Amino acid sequence: MKYLIAGLGSIGRRHLKNLIALNEKDIILYRSRLSTLPDEELKGFQVETDIKTALAHKPDAVIISNPTSMHLDMAIPAAKAGCHIFLEKPISHSLERISELKNALEQGKGNLLVGFQYRFHPTLKVAYQLLKEGTIGKTVSVCSHWGEYLPDWHPWENYKSSYASRSELGGGVVLTLCHPFDYLSWLFGKPEVLWAHIDTIGDLGINVEDIADVCLQFPQGAIATVHLDYLQKPASHTLEIIGTKGTMRWNNEDGLLSIYQFSTDKWEYFLPPKEFERNTMFLDQMGHFISVVCRKAQPLCTLDDGITALEIALKTLSSKTGGSYV
Repeated sequence: MKYLIAGLGSIGRRHLKNLIALNEKDIILYRSRLSTLPDEELKGFQVETDIKTALAHKPDAVIISNPTSMHLDMAIPAAKAGCHIFLEKPISHSLERISELKNALEQGKGNLLVGFQYRFHPTLKVAYQLLKEGTIGKTVSVCSHWGEYLPDWHPWENYKSSYASRSELGGGVVLTLCHPFDYLSWLFGKPEVLWAHIDTIGDLGINVEDIADVCLQFPQGAIATVHLDYLQKPASHTLEIIGTKGTMRWNNEDGLLSIYQFSTDKWEYFLPPKEFERNTMFLDQMGHFISVVCRKAQPLCTLDDGITALEIALKTLSSKTGGSYV
């Protein structure tokens, strides 16, 4: 199979390394050459700077990891060309051209996988299965918290220049840290946004929101609150699920899933495999994408899933900085 990677920032380079680790060597790079990372590790790969020229190589699949606001500029022509697509999250910064992407996929007959890697986290997969089995009864309340200090993300670059802090590239904490919108929808179904509040209150000197709080309601009635920020140090990413028969707690730092059941009056603990590290999620995700490209599997995170997460994010952003969505 021939792969084209569009966007060679940190996540694009991670996908490149993982493709190689999975024995995929026929890889072309499409790039703007604006990356803040050195080019040495990209030597030996054919590079194109024009979309039409890149697609003229007839890749079987395209991995789109350029800035959010540019995703559909690559995804739509790639879909029309019949390529399978791995589309980084969020799928875009607006819904304006999503119908065009859907039409292009129907025309080209390719599959699309959205890059929400937490669906591949081993203990979140355990939580998904145990929730389906009713281990803690009916879910009534959920709290997802993710705070992470933006200047620590990419120490090699000025954080003010990164896509995460630039509105024209689709930055801001709501779009950039939108993973909980996806994994909560995966766990509990498509929610309604009850209210949201965003603001820029830190001292980072950026023109996008750096904090957000969102309240969601799921089809079976459960209420969830989601907190996102660019300000917390040390970082914290946790999930608590309260049910009628118990409680689940998950911590991204060590991957520990803790489950308490009324019936046993004790906690049970699940840890990831010893060999698990952060990149394992991305590696498993890329292995799944290769299966999708070979038509041996259907995408575990579809375009419709990506649309759901984006709709939540956009409703949150409609509150405008310093205001609330009700």
